[in-house]
Amino acid sequence: MKRFQILLVITLALLLAACGTDSKQADVNASTNQEKEQQVETQEGVTLVDDLGNKHEFAATPSSVATLHRGILDILLALGANVTGRPTISTEMKPEVKAIQEIGNPHEPSFEQIAALNAEVLIVPPNFQQFATTVEATGTKIVYSSMNSIDDIKNTIKKYGVLFNNTAKADELVAQIDEKIGQGTTQSTLDALIVYGAPGTYLAALDNSLYGDILKNAGGKNIAADLPATDKYPSYATLSVEKIVERNPKVIMLITHANPAVVKEGFEKQLKENAAWKNLDAVKNNQIIILPADLFDNPGTQVIEAIDYMRDVLKTAEEAA
Repeated sequence: MKRFQILLVITLALLLAACGTDSKQADVNASTNQEKEQQVETQEGVTLVDDLGNKHEFAATPSSVATLHRGILDILLALGANVTGRPTISTEMKPEVKAIQEIGNPHEPSFEQIAALNAEVLIVPPNFQQFATTVEATGTKIVYSSMNSIDDIKNTIKKYGVLFNNTAKADELVAQIDEKIGQGTTQSTLDALIVYGAPGTYLAALDNSLYGDILKNAGGKNIAADLPATDKYPSYATLSVEKIVERNPKVIMLITHANPAVVKEGFEKQLKENAAWKNLDAVKNNQIIILPADLFDNPGTQVIEAIDYMRDVLKTAEEAA
């Protein structure tokens, strides 16, 4: 009996030792697997495909970013990115935006300032390609981004939400845009014309432009929807006075890209010089509306406010008609 008890004690001791060894090995295996998972995550990083189809690999969230696109600036700031360079802005700015280094615009970039910033990433519209080689020589990675519709804005928010490790905020911003669009249950179908103006140039926005899309979601009817697109700007048509007079818009909205005062003055001069414009209901009822540049000059997350503003414009024009 005593011998049996001794054997039992020895057996139990061996079992406990084996269990301890297995437990230690399990801890080692778990630690190794965790390290492997972390390594895989670090090695994979983030792959971003820009709007020209270029693939960009990022091992980690970019430490600094600059942009020449006002809408992208708005999105980056909303996502908490470290924005070190911004486009030239002619309208009022919040102090935090004004404090960011100005680096020009896509047509006239300040290469000196861009080089001095040494930002890890520069986000630009596609028409910046002619300057790409100069900037890339400084070591800055160029990412192309364009937003020609509300869906484009939403997709851009999601894309940079991933890159800048803030998908929760990105989802929240997209949900807010969807909610705003969903509020447009009563459609106006008011005949409207959107004129896109830059100094010396006036074009009619088509449905495949961002502004045509905003108009549609605001409840208006674009009288220029079927006009032929220009070769240089496929989202816009030449401003045909004959077609516009024939379709007689109840409201004309002018979007100023740069130098709002100069653009407005030039458009008003065109109205005065061409007698045909005077016969339009929009002119007779004083419904020539200059849309605020801070909302409509390439809006990012502010597309929500832009839709609201345009809905109010359409409502007022409808009451005046």
